[in-house]
Amino acid sequence: MTINIKNFLKDKNKLSKMGEFQNLKQIEGLEMSSISADLYGDGRDDLALFYFGKGANYATLTTSNSITSEFIAWNNSSHKKIIKGLLVNTKNANTFTGRQGKESIDILAKNLSRILTIKESKSQKGTSETVKVKDLIFASTGVIGEEFPVEKIKDRLSDLVNKLRSEHNKMYWLKIASAIMTTDTKPKVAYEEIIIGDELIRICGVAKGSGMIAPNLATMLSFIFTNADINSNLLKTLLKRAVANSFNAITVDSDQSTNDMVSIFSTRALKIGQNLSLNDKVIQKFELALKKLCLNLAKQIVVDGEGAKKFLTINVINAKSLSSAKNIAFSIANSPLVKTAVAGEDPNWGRIVMGIGKSGEVVDIKKIKIKIGDFIVAENGRVAESYKENELKEYMQWDSIEVEINLKLGNDAFKCYTCDFTHDYIDINADYRN
Repeated sequence: MTINIKNFLKDKNKLSKMGEFQNLKQIEGLEMSSISADLYGDGRDDLALFYFGKGANYATLTTSNSITSEFIAWNNSSHKKIIKGLLVNTKNANTFTGRQGKESIDILAKNLSRILTIKESKSQKGTSETVKVKDLIFASTGVIGEEFPVEKIKDRLSDLVNKLRSEHNKMYWLKIASAIMTTDTKPKVAYEEIIIGDELIRICGVAKGSGMIAPNLATMLSFIFTNADINSNLLKTLLKRAVANSFNAITVDSDQSTNDMVSIFSTRALKIGQNLSLNDKVIQKFELALKKLCLNLAKQIVVDGEGAKKFLTINVINAKSLSSAKNIAFSIANSPLVKTAVAGEDPNWGRIVMGIGKSGEVVDIKKIKIKIGDFIVAENGRVAESYKENELKEYMQWDSIEVEINLKLGNDAFKCYTCDFTHDYIDINADYRN
């Protein structure tokens, strides 16, 4: 196996130890590869292919932005419950690319289906099964509005297919995760497993995302794989439930991407029962593991926010409704003033008060209790009597900050995750296309 070291040579790489990554394992029925189509002009891997020789059940959630990638439109028009392959490119979003972008998909689908069909015919199994164009889905991330580099990608498809491999160790998962990055400083991977009787259910996930991150997915892509045989309809329900408090509970800059996509694939290699539902114990265990994996990946995206130095948790409790808690949490989390105060390690809790008020939610200021870390900073409509700013200043130097807003109006709560705004965020986005 050859690892493209250029994917790891970032000027501001936040990662140095392999031990910081989970040890992802092999998913039977999944083949993967990544190579460079030189879309960045520096030789780094920028294409990834996930292939399911026996097909995979799958479910996808995409951005709610009214303007989307041409690839999302292609995927949505498929309506297939079982697919054979997913092709992912970076550098170019294939959004606002008009006729050229749409025609590019047809070109890639026809060529990739032909090459995969040839691969099948040459396999040791001697199968002659055809891989059809509608057996394929696509994902992309990168710059909006630039002509899609279809020829560069098409010319590399044969090599991409030839490099498919079914044996995946930790390093190979990192290679794949690195190939889907844009402004990310490190690959994002996660792993969970469940023991059911004598069987081992595995769930592996990769993600990318650093900026243009806001709910209803976030610029992020995430692909999750399991060997458990779960039908597509149930996968969709499980994915929606897992995303609610993970990928839809993060924000870096409140900007919602045109290309967001989270997909889960079941290779059907491990039979766990027929006619399963949310009430089955095996599915309940699977759901808990899936939620844990999604939250893990979502937090990795926030930690790697463009220019981020601090991880910030906003926890709104005792709200009158879930929607109220969520609105207030994101009103605070998306505030540039709150995020810059955190970057400057300034315990300016007045900006949190502002964020609560601008949410538009009805609150009782005399009931609100605000904590930063373990420090009560405000209650009863004023600064807390126990408040000591010098102690809070020390806490603000930590790289993980938690804010709790107790509204004392009900029993609902919502927790969201964000990061600070630093000068690096401006530098990265001002120089994004260069």
